[in-house]
Amino acid sequence: MGLPRKALRTTAIGTVSAALLAAPAVVATPAVAASGQQALTRQTGVPGVRFVDIEGDGGTVLKANVFTPAGYDGRQTYPVIVLPTSWALPQVEYVAQAAKLADSGYVVVSYNTRGFWQSGGEIEVAGPPDTADASKVIDWTLANTPSDPDRVGMAGVSYGAGICLLAAGHDKRIKAVAALSGWGDLVDSIYSQRTQHKQATAFLVGAGYLTGRPSAEFQQLTADYFSGDLSKEPGLIAWGKKRSPATYLDRINANGAAIMLGNAWGDTIFPPNQTAEFYERLTVPKRLEFRPGDHATAEGGGLLGLPNDTWTSAHRWFDHHLRGADNGVDGEQPVRIKSRSTGGYETYPDWKSVGADRRKIALADSEHVFANVDSGANGGIVFLSSMLDQFVRLPPMASIPLLPRAFAAVWKSERYGSKQQIRGTAKLHTTVTGTKESGTLVAYLYDVGPLGLGKLVSNAPYTFHGKTPGQPFTVDLELFSTAYDVPAGHRLAVIIDTVDPLYIEHNPSGAQLTFSSPAADPSYLSVPLRKE
Repeated sequence: MGLPRKALRTTAIGTVSAALLAAPAVVATPAVAASGQQALTRQTGVPGVRFVDIEGDGGTVLKANVFTPAGYDGRQTYPVIVLPTSWALPQVEYVAQAAKLADSGYVVVSYNTRGFWQSGGEIEVAGPPDTADASKVIDWTLANTPSDPDRVGMAGVSYGAGICLLAAGHDKRIKAVAALSGWGDLVDSIYSQRTQHKQATAFLVGAGYLTGRPSAEFQQLTADYFSGDLSKEPGLIAWGKKRSPATYLDRINANGAAIMLGNAWGDTIFPPNQTAEFYERLTVPKRLEFRPGDHATAEGGGLLGLPNDTWTSAHRWFDHHLRGADNGVDGEQPVRIKSRSTGGYETYPDWKSVGADRRKIALADSEHVFANVDSGANGGIVFLSSMLDQFVRLPPMASIPLLPRAFAAVWKSERYGSKQQIRGTAKLHTTVTGTKESGTLVAYLYDVGPLGLGKLVSNAPYTFHGKTPGQPFTVDLELFSTAYDVPAGHRLAVIIDTVDPLYIEHNPSGAQLTFSSPAADPSYLSVPLRKE
């Protein structure tokens, strides 16, 4: 017996999507993208799918594809969803999801962001031209497809997610957004606590050069970012703030688009803290979802047409806010998370309820470390480590008793008699004295078993400049948010060292750091726990 038409269509599109997305984007060429688009047309045979050129801001040509519901008879209109592509990916990225949305009664327009692949222009890194492009694509869609101007939505993964949120602050026609693995604050994402995220940013820059045309501004900012030249810092921050949805939060709230945010606990490009903070400041209808994984891995399977919880939530979000479906989205608790340990879902009324209880680990003993040496405690490798944690629950590990105390400060909790469900953001408070005016420290939280083997729960870097050598100063540092269950009989360990392959460190040669706990201001790590 043959497959139904809808099943054939989904299978064909999923096959093409898998073939294109599985190929390494960093070594493909625009010519390959073109041949992939032709193959898509031949293999899917889907009526209502066409490839078009859309004039973006300043006349830049944006390559796009359009999906129209199969039952269109020339009279009715449909809600519309616009999909900007992710960094370095071609316009066929969303084919599987676009087909599903079209089957559900949406007009879907996916376009390649400027500077990448066959689209014109140069890479602006979600700058004003990219925001303007989104509005131009909406203009074109309303003029050239059977779309309803009162029911416009946007969705995107990673780079596309950031552009969606920026567009929501500049275009009142956008009524709903699903921003997956995006950012609220670009500066806090890749320059957290004045520390460059070396591996993540190098990956993005390399992919940009191999699949697109970096603008002169992008090239200069990249050089300034990796240089460590403090005189360039104000310009870097201003550049990042211009590209941060959090900068336009008042406009986003005033425009009123319903916003769903999805991210992964181990996202090494856009860590979860800044997403949660952005979510809390939204006053529009909103939803926040966190799952195990690294950047875009939580929703990656959905791009291949596979069943995917993140995309299922996004479809429900649009069905309710653009089609008026009574599917219960508005009555559900808006914060939905999945633990890295159990895999089960938990729901909360807001972000602050996620880690409602707290337990402090006292950092009572003074610790002294020499800088410039990796102690063996580290955050792992970008993408690889968090994906191992996502799929086989193997986060980065270290033998805590064997860490060299000359290069790593170590404190341990008591052995817990019951399971500890860590939820949310652990916070470090300590007093630091350096022998140099600049320096970098990296804090880690480990789950330590009976044999001393530690599994990484969370980490975060901190860089300081302009401090008086020998003069103590206070450090308050939020570790990256997570959801992790510590088994009964285990301990927690707090480790601080000065070198991690994920980050650029700023410790001058011969630098030393002392971590103390003054009686008037004791040092501690505050651990957020799920309320029993």
